[in-house]
Amino acid sequence: MIQSPCSLKAQTLWDTLRYSACAIALIGAIALPATHAKAENVLRVAMTAADIPINIGQPDQGFEGFRFMGYMLYDTLVLWDLSKADEPASLTPGLAESWSVDPENPERWIFKLRKGVKYHDGSDFTADDVVWNFEKVRNTDASHYEPKQAALVAVRIPALKSVSKIDDYTIEILTNGVSAYVPYQVSFWFMSSQEHYEKVGSWAKFAKSPSGTGPWKFVSQTPRAKVEMVPNKEYWNPARVPKVDRVILRPIPEASARVAALLSGQVDFVEAPPPDTIPRLKSSGMSIITNAYPHNWAIKPSRIEGSPWNDINVRKAANLCIDREGMNQMLGGLSVPSEGHLPPGDTWFGNPTFKLGYMPDDARKLMAASGHSADKPLTVKIAISTSGSGQMQPLPMFEFLQANLNECFFDVQAEVMEWNALTAFHRKPANSEEAVSKGINGAIVSHATQDPYSGFERFFLSSRISPAGSNWGMLKDAWYDKTLAEAAKTFDPDKLAKILSSVHERAVNNAEWVWVTHDVNPRATAPHVKGFVQAKSWFQDLTPIYIER
Repeated sequence: MIQSPCSLKAQTLWDTLRYSACAIALIGAIALPATHAKAENVLRVAMTAADIPINIGQPDQGFEGFRFMGYMLYDTLVLWDLSKADEPASLTPGLAESWSVDPENPERWIFKLRKGVKYHDGSDFTADDVVWNFEKVRNTDASHYEPKQAALVAVRIPALKSVSKIDDYTIEILTNGVSAYVPYQVSFWFMSSQEHYEKVGSWAKFAKSPSGTGPWKFVSQTPRAKVEMVPNKEYWNPARVPKVDRVILRPIPEASARVAALLSGQVDFVEAPPPDTIPRLKSSGMSIITNAYPHNWAIKPSRIEGSPWNDINVRKAANLCIDREGMNQMLGGLSVPSEGHLPPGDTWFGNPTFKLGYMPDDARKLMAASGHSADKPLTVKIAISTSGSGQMQPLPMFEFLQANLNECFFDVQAEVMEWNALTAFHRKPANSEEAVSKGINGAIVSHATQDPYSGFERFFLSSRISPAGSNWGMLKDAWYDKTLAEAAKTFDPDKLAKILSSVHERAVNNAEWVWVTHDVNPRATAPHVKGFVQAKSWFQDLTPIYIER
């Protein structure tokens, strides 16, 4: 068993999340003066992150950083349409009004930029800014190159080779080979103000008054406590000018503390409430909002030489020894049990022949065939976070998973990390000094699967071994390399779907990962919070929210 870093007295991780004394102390520490809330319409949000995401452009803290810093202060050339709850989020024009591939050179893209857009500091957005923002993450010789941002965006824009200006509102993007994924990739690349950076002179000073083109403007922040923003009244899309006077974002990684803050009126909007608190929240008048989205919570096994996960019997046994329906019940029905790498019914799911399920007897037979038994269990050590973006309820989920696998001749151990520490660990491959010295041969980091690159390429290409991608386990398979290269050159959606379905079938049949569940993105809001539309996406839009008391 593992214990929460907040409490050594709890008997289980689940108890820790429910009754943690440090959670109660945290609530007292974050209390807001009641007069502040009365003075204006303020939306107060409790995040799962342990700290404020980086605010200078590319955020950290996973996709929660994108939700609550990236897409709030900044824009990308191509945005996600987060206005609908009944269909998957799709790409929509952002700072670029249109884009196209050169018919004579498929490695050349032309983006037509939106005119009349201004940064928060009042400067104009032009093609020069796009080139400058590319240099900040790619040109190590540039005076404004920022290593942290470069590391955070590197795996998001691998196809981009160069960016150049054609005229003030037209840019050219050249790619590393043919890639149909460029519009998806630029949706993760944020534009910071060149003029403001040159005025303040450093990224450290830029962080004190960050300037993007997004629908929210930065006011102030206190590390590990809060960040405040106000509406950008001059936002280029009038339909997305925020409707509240101010938003306050608070990092509250302890699940029970987030709920206590909502019930006590200290926040209005809570990410990932614990399932066992849902009845109490509903009885108190809170709204529980859920929606399926492209999410994957799974064990990524190490595939380096000597890893126990190189044995397909072991990988299949683990996939057959997880009571996913039982975990779903533990989560109060707030999950979708995995049937593969992608959620059931996905366009690219295909028809794998290896069927995931809870068949512990079959799992034990596979383990026995590989020499493992109750007397000789196989030790595996998994890196897991305490909280964080898309992690749901990671510690009780891990404890449930641990109990399952230990019944099938595994000896599952945990290496518990804070979310940012885990993402930093994950950016190094499975043969890193840290992983090897600690005996870590698996990692649980939730992932998005909303596009071909995010869903497949970054995990299964040998060229995307961390930090070039998210192939942490260092899987190397020539079939994936060849097939995914073909997919990247396929612009026809039907042909692309057929190729990616074959990739998914192979991944499941080979049990490349140990898949557990998909999130439904639960949130709880106070009765006076109106207008929120929960998109089928990792990203959400706070601009439609208004307060009605």
